Amino acid sequence: MKKDKLNPKDNQDNPEIFNAAVLKKIQQVRNSQPSIEVLISGILSGEISALSRAITLIESNNKNHFAKANSIINTCLPYANQSVRIGITGVPGAGKSTFIEAFGKHLSSLGKKTAVLTIDPTSSISHGSILGDKTRMDELSKDPNTYIRPSASGDTLGGVARKTRETIILCEAAGFDVIIIETVGVGQNEIAVHSMVDFFLLLQIAGAGDELQGIKRGVIEIADAIVINKSDGDNIAKTEQAKAELNRALHFFPPKKSGWTPIVSSCSAKNHQGITEIQQIITDYIELTKSNTYFDKKRAEQNEFWLLETINEQLKQNFYGNTEIQNLLEKTKKAVQNNESSPFAAAQLLIETYFNSKDQSCS
Repeated sequence: MKKDKLNPKDNQDNPEIFNAAVLKKIQQVRNSQPSIEVLISGILSGEISALSRAITLIESNNKNHFAKANSIINTCLPYANQSVRIGITGVPGAGKSTFIEAFGKHLSSLGKKTAVLTIDPTSSISHGSILGDKTRMDELSKDPNTYIRPSASGDTLGGVARKTRETIILCEAAGFDVIIIETVGVGQNEIAVHSMVDFFLLLQIAGAGDELQGIKRGVIEIADAIVINKSDGDNIAKTEQAKAELNRALHFFPPKKSGWTPIVSSCSAKNHQGITEIQQIITDYIELTKSNTYFDKKRAEQNEFWLLETINEQLKQNFYGNTEIQNLLEKTKKAVQNNESSPFAAAQLLIETYFNSKDQSCS
């Protein structure tokens, strides 16, 4: 009788040796954290394992990891700021992953090291994310010059993960020349990713209805280039029409502070056509903005923006992490739901309680 490989009872003549001590040792190794010095040394040496573990550390919500993460970021900061940061967004189905894979392979062929930070949407119901970007970019994930790091967006607006800004610093310190950030989707909140990149690219497709209705005005305003993907086969004529419509639309927007005029281009990421031209557009933008000093001014403004954002985030975390607030919050929620209190009065009560608790702890 043929043995059923799926039934363990049929394989008892060749039992798997189970050693609890060995298993415990493996778990200990996996759970052990290398020292901050080891992680920093590894990052500066370009070790991907050290970079990944450090990113996991800064993404952690564990309060014990906060000081370690800050120490790593502060030490790596002097080695950062040498890359070109590119934000890529687009409507669903625009082929962002296919485009990034083609673009990343092109950059690798030029000898450039590229870090791709992909942001997967977090479910508002299960609070989980698929994080399947490495699967969608199979060829690029095997490229030795490329590092792909998927992260969950969490409850962060703007389609970017909470710690994306810090992750950029670590990737730059690890020696990556180009940092690509792929956002969740398209909308007004894309301002978040725009505030951490040098060049913002909007990926679009033709033939999916009114091109100008498929995207938000705010995204067009901040885009440095609009690229219409899937320009191949029968779609070429539709692509040319969409390019003409978008070019006309761009004339109604005010001039950019950078002195750059946004460009509408097209490509076929699947066929690797038009990728070189897009890379040249980005190069031209960087050269222009560096020559007129806008590049450095923008990065300085971004640093200021993220200072204020970090303060807001830390205050929010401290507020909801306060024990008194946690105990009072459920009561105030029920009071608001039962119309026993207005949301504004309840919020004021919680805020006053928070500051009173802080004053008592300081006295």
